[in-house]
Parts: sequence; C-alpha cells; structure tokens
Amino acid sequence: MNMVTPKRRQELFSRAEDYVDTFLQHTKYILPHVARFCLVSTFIEDGIRMYMQWNEQRQYIMSSWGVGWFIGTLFVIINLFGQLIPCVMILLRKKTEYACGVLFFIIAFQVIGYKTLWSFRYLLKSCALVGGLILLLVENRKEGRSLFAGVPTMHNNAPKNYMQLTGRILLVIMFLTIVRYEISISSIIQNLIGGICICFVAVGFKTKLSAMFLVFYLTCINIYANSFWLVPNHRALHDFLKYDFFQTMSVIGGLLYVVALGPGGVSLDARKKEW
Repeated sequence: MNMVTPKRRQELFSRAEDYVDTFLQHTKYILPHVARFCLVSTFIEDGIRMYMQWNEQRQYIMSSWGVGWFIGTLFVIINLFGQLIPCVMILLRKKTEYACGVLFFIIAFQVIGYKTLWSFRYLLKSCALVGGLILLLVENRKEGRSLFAGVPTMHNNAPKNYMQLTGRILLVIMFLTIVRYEISISSIIQNLIGGICICFVAVGFKTKLSAMFLVFYLTCINIYANSFWLVPNHRALHDFLKYDFFQTMSVIGGLLYVVALGPGGVSLDARKKEW
C-alpha cells in the first residue's frame, strides 16, 4: 500500500491553500456581503416567523406568563422589528455596532421570554448567535496602528485579535447546535469530519483552508438534509427542518467571515509566521 509521505502531504496542503487564496482574490468584494447575509439569516427568518405566526406567538406569551393581550402583542412587536430593522442596517453596513447591540438585547429578551435559560440546546443556540454578532463587530472594527509601519505584531490590535479568537471558539458552539446525535455510520462520519475541521478553525490551524472546506461541506449537507421546502407547511417537520436550515446558514456565515478575515493574531497560523 502506498503511503502519503509528510512532504507530499505538505505539498497537497500548500496547493489547496493556494486555491483558497485565488478564490479569495476573485471574491474579496462579494464574500463579506454573503457572510453577513448568512449570519443574520436566522434573525431574518425569526422576524418573519413573528409576523406569520403573530397570534400563536402572542397566545404563547399570554398563557406562559399569565399576561394580557397588550403585553403579548408588545412581545411579538419587539421581536419583529427588533430583528428585521437591525438586520437591514447590518446588510447595508449602517450603524453596525448599534444594530448588533439591539440583536444582543433580542437574544437575551427571547431567553427570558421563552423561559429557555435552562434548555441546553437553546442556550447553545444563543451563545452561537452571540459569536456570530462578535464576528460582525470584528469586520466593522478598524485595524489598529502599528508602532513600526509595515511590521505586523501579534499585540498590534489585541482587542480585535481576541474578538476573532472568541468568535472562532463560539463557532464550535454554533457547530454543536447543528450536529445530529444519531447512531448511524453516515452521521458519525459527518460529525467526525466536521468536528476535526471546526477544531482546526477554533485553534487557528490551516484556518482558511479548514473553514472553506466546511463552507462547501455544510452547504451540501444543509441542502440535502434540511430541505424544508419539500415538506408541506402544516407538518411539524417543516418548522424543524427550517430551523436547522437557518441555524446551519449562520454557521456557514461565521465560517465565511473566518475565510474573509483570517484567524487573527491569536492563532497557530499567526504563531507559525512568527517562528
């Protein structure tokens, strides 16, 4: 049996990284916009759901909290406009910090409103969305100035570097929200491949290559496994698949940001450059 030598393996990785760099050169203007849309898509979907399920959402809050019609309606209105308006601002890159601040509030507001603080899956979802918003703020943050022009340093822009690190780590949480915990060969293989790559992203090793692979991998899996448009609206499976579809879209958006922005200074890739 022919074994791939370490030298040959390194050549393959280098060639793959060159392809990623070429892809980035051709998509550097459009990629951040696609990433931004994917990240906020779950907020857009939830905002539209508030409108489409207006009465159901209001009735749930009224019965859950024992409140009247006014409070129940106010809850739906806050979630409707508190998600759609900031998403439009983010997509247009207008006052991104304020828009993210409103969405941070909406995340906390829903945790309290739906009483999901002790729901492990929903808590992971909330942390994942926080991670996505942090990556949005990273893109909007200006680069820090170096004391020595043209000489990059790890601590040159420490806040942004650590924000990128936090975003990458929370991407792991985002990935956990879409993992299917099923005992089957296909699920185990999918989770293993995805888990290895997402760990590479988290520690910043072969970051752009790993993130790009996951983007294509998760896109294919998402379209195949979460095709909610093929299921009638009245079936519960429709909402379940739709929820997972847009959760995966947020993960893909976060990964696209990692591809576009790089791992940042706090990563193994950055350390290798210093070595």
